[in-house]
Amino acid sequence: MSLAEYKGVYVFAQQVDNQISSIAFELIGKGKDLAKDLGTTVTAVLIGSGVKGLADELGEYGADKVIVVDDPELKEYRTEPYTHALASVIEKYKPDVFLIGATAIGRDLGPRVCARVHTGLTADCTQLDIGDFPLVETAGKEQKHNQLLMTRPAFGGNTIATIACPEFRPQMATVRPGVMQKLPKEAGRKAEVEEFNPGFTPNDKYVEIVEIVKAVSNVADIMDAKILVSGGRGVGSPENFKILEELAEAIGGTVSCSRAVVDAGWKPKDLQVGQTGKTVRPHVYFAIGISGAIQHVAGMEEADIIIAINKDESAPIFDVADYGVVGDLNKIVPVLTQKIKEAKAAATK
Repeated sequence: MSLAEYKGVYVFAQQVDNQISSIAFELIGKGKDLAKDLGTTVTAVLIGSGVKGLADELGEYGADKVIVVDDPELKEYRTEPYTHALASVIEKYKPDVFLIGATAIGRDLGPRVCARVHTGLTADCTQLDIGDFPLVETAGKEQKHNQLLMTRPAFGGNTIATIACPEFRPQMATVRPGVMQKLPKEAGRKAEVEEFNPGFTPNDKYVEIVEIVKAVSNVADIMDAKILVSGGRGVGSPENFKILEELAEAIGGTVSCSRAVVDAGWKPKDLQVGQTGKTVRPHVYFAIGISGAIQHVAGMEEADIIIAINKDESAPIFDVADYGVVGDLNKIVPVLTQKIKEAKAAATK
């Protein structure tokens, strides 16, 4: 493998039902940072059936080029045809860096593609940088420059590992949704669009989709919320979440929770914030009855303002909070809710 042949930052632009997923724009945004450090460009790879019309939107969010793989075999996501499509793009265009969202689709697709093109994959990354590897010069070991440094939680979130893939290309990573920031949309910005089809011949690895059943959920997507009122084990009971729901309603927020709450069966997993839940970036994050374990903090530390309410003054959550209140949440939260209601009522007079 000649590493010098591999150039450019590529991202998998996931689309479902001909709608581009938000993670695609987040990857383009991060890809632009990496490309700037490498002196190269960002290419989005768009796979599906009848999806060419989506290329303009990728350009408006920063993609310099869009490679479109369009074929009827790609109408719904299936592992084998999508793997064939993405591996074929890599073999033809030889990207230096390839990023995939750590979604249900990305976690299935990424490992299969990297195995097919014989490279490594760092999963569930929370930070990406360009730098030297090894990080510190080591006697007898060549330090390589302009490497993709992929950072992710390890050992249950108790430590952070930085990983590189210096000997093989492309350098591949799956990235947690909500961690990277997308660029502002630039209406009218165009990307170069190139169509590529490696040809698809169904074989015994092409599963047949008999029926698609879409679950209808009335649970709000906490990743889109501007204000989150999050509860932990310290809330005490599922019934006690009512006071958090009242606060959320008063302030125009959404209720979320920690893993302990989900494990106890108090709330659905869709509302879980943290390393094994969702990564969120609200303007305001209330951490109520949450101790602040590193696994939870990993999913909410990028919030603009963090407000912690906990009776334990030594709880780790206060280390990351902008504002902290030590006391009984059963007394504090109802008072806070009432004050917010009074302020809103006064403002409307």
